[in-house]
Amino acid sequence: MRTWQVTAEGGTRGGGEVHVVLPNDIDDPGSPSGGNHYDRRVCRGLAEQGWTVREHAVAGQWPRPDRSARAVLAGVLAALPDGAVVLIDGLVASATPDVLAPYADRLRLVVLVHMPLDDETEARALASARAVVATSGWTRDRLLDRYDLPAGRVHVAEPGVDPATPATGSGSGGALLCVAAVTATKGHDVLARALAQVDDLPWTCVCVGALTRDPGFVADLRAQLTATGLTDRVELAGPWTGTRLDAAYAAADLLVLPSRAETYGMVVTEALARGVPVLGTAVGGLPATLGRAPGGELPGLLVPPDDPAALAAALRRWLSDADLRGRLGRAARDRRNTLTGWPVTASKLATVLTGVTG
Repeated sequence: MRTWQVTAEGGTRGGGEVHVVLPNDIDDPGSPSGGNHYDRRVCRGLAEQGWTVREHAVAGQWPRPDRSARAVLAGVLAALPDGAVVLIDGLVASATPDVLAPYADRLRLVVLVHMPLDDETEARALASARAVVATSGWTRDRLLDRYDLPAGRVHVAEPGVDPATPATGSGSGGALLCVAAVTATKGHDVLARALAQVDDLPWTCVCVGALTRDPGFVADLRAQLTATGLTDRVELAGPWTGTRLDAAYAAADLLVLPSRAETYGMVVTEALARGVPVLGTAVGGLPATLGRAPGGELPGLLVPPDDPAALAAALRRWLSDADLRGRLGRAARDRRNTLTGWPVTASKLATVLTGVTG
C-alpha cells in the first residue's frame, strides 16, 4: 500500500482519509493510458489538498479479472475500517459487483468511471456505490441514460491539463502526430487508409502509443502500411512519456485522433495546451473536449468516425490551405487559455468524497 500525505505551507487544507483502489499497472511505463494518468494526478492532487491518500494497487487483468484477482480485491476491502471512504477505479469496480455488494453498507464506495462498459455487470456494480464520478459530461449522460441511477449520485470531474510552452511545429503543416494506444478503438487503420489517399502531399506522421494492447491489430496495421508504401512516412514509435512526449508535441503541427470511441480524449487538451490544432472524430465526448476558442472558433476539424475518405479530405484541406492552418492555429492558441488545471479536477473529486462522509 502506498500513502500520500502532503502538508501545504501553513498546514494541510481540509480533507480526510481516502483509500484508492487502482489497477496494478497504474505506473507501467510500457502501457501508459489516459485513465492511469488521471488516477495518478488526482491521487497527488487530493494529497496536496490535505487528504491522506492510501493507494491499493490490485493485481489482475482488469476489466476481465480471474478468481484470484477477485479474491485479492475482496481481501483489500475486507481489511478496511468501517466507514472508510473508498475510491475505486471503474476498470476494477465495474467488473466486480459481487465483490463490492457485501461492503456497500460498511464502506463508503465511490466509483470512478473513465470508460463505460455498457453492460448489466457494470449496472450492478454502480448500484453499490454511494457516488459515481464520471470523467466527462458525455460519460455522465451515458451512465444516466444506460442505468437506473439517481442523477444526484453521478458527478463529473473532467481531466485537467498542465500549462505548456506553445509548440514550434515544422512551419509547413506536414508534421502530424497521433498519441494513442495502437488499437482498433483508436482508429489507426482508418488513419493509415486516409494517409494513403494524400500520399501526393508532403507530410510525416508519428504515432506514439503502446504497441502491446492488441498485437494482431498492430501486425495488420504494419502490413497495411507496407502495402501502401507508407512505412517510411508513418512511424509506430511505441509509448513515450515525459520529456520525449513533450518534444513530440512541440514538433507537431497537427494532432490527429481518428478514434471510433472516445469518452473525453485527454491528448486533445494536451495538444491545445501547446496551441496545436486537432483533427479528430465527432464521437463521444471528443467534440466537447475540443471545445471552442473564446471567439467561437473551432480549434481544429471534426470528421465522422470510421470514415477514411472524410479523414483524408480533412487532411488534404489542412495540408493544402495555409490560411486554414493559420486560422486553426490561432484558435488553438486562444483555446489554450481557457483550459483548466488538475487542481480543479482534484477539488471536484474532493467535494464528492466529502459528500459521502456525511
